[in-house]
Amino acid sequence: MTSPRTAVADPRTLLAVVVTVLAWASAFIGIRAVGEDLSPGALALGRLLVGTLVLGLLVARAGWVRPTRADWRLLAVCGVGWFGVYNVALNAAEQHLDAGTTAMLVNIGPILIALFAGLWLGEGFPRRLVIGIGIAFGGVLLIGLATRSADADLVGVLLCLVAALTYAIGVVAQKPLLGRLPGLQVTFTACAIGTICCLPWTGVLVGELGRAPASSVAGMVYLGVVPTALAFSTWAYALRRMDAGRLGVTTYVVPPLVIGFGWLLLDEAPPALALVGGAVCLVGVAVSRTRSRRPSRAAETVAG
Repeated sequence: MTSPRTAVADPRTLLAVVVTVLAWASAFIGIRAVGEDLSPGALALGRLLVGTLVLGLLVARAGWVRPTRADWRLLAVCGVGWFGVYNVALNAAEQHLDAGTTAMLVNIGPILIALFAGLWLGEGFPRRLVIGIGIAFGGVLLIGLATRSADADLVGVLLCLVAALTYAIGVVAQKPLLGRLPGLQVTFTACAIGTICCLPWTGVLVGELGRAPASSVAGMVYLGVVPTALAFSTWAYALRRMDAGRLGVTTYVVPPLVIGFGWLLLDEAPPALALVGGAVCLVGVAVSRTRSRRPSRAAETVAG
């Protein structure tokens, strides 16, 4: 068992966080790149199928711990919500909204994570965490204002809110599981459940893969291997060793990374205000990671 204080200083935990946010940021670019050839449900199914296959091979080598009935309920919540509904909603949202607005709205998720974790996981509401969330969300608002497009519509906004809500619920459901089950097994099982939820799009996926260029097929495989199999595993590793609220706020680094990746890979020069917003996000994350001289009792609670 590792306390949050120790975990934050652990280089392996920090590396897991870095890998997670980089991979998840790249997912926004990948989804946009293949979105013209693969529809939201088909892309979600293909991505999750690849992720489940990779994770299944790893779990087969690592062994299996039998979940309890209560564990299966939490796994179902995490799998249906975070892996199933979230992926379909996010893919669909990126067909209605630009990347900046999508990142802004989906990043309501960390606020919900902190709220749910404080209420249901006993993590409390450390002052610096709350301040950091406020600062980081302000940065996300600046990015959204700088990169919003005129064709943004209500459907896209609602899809982003669905993605943010299911993301937060999935994280809070996952946290207790990591105290009883191996993180890799939790990730694999939830991913497999999400795949099952997306099976109604099997016919669509087969048809679209037959027409899609090799680059889009490769993009789907990348989304399954890196942002799904790898990043969800490194996320579980970090979540086992950190409070859900404090880990969730680190994903505020994702929107400025998306802007940077879009600049480098898609030749989309970010507006100056977006760069300012990215800097504000980083400041908010830095504030949330600091510890007060008299830590709250909730912050010192041993993680599962």
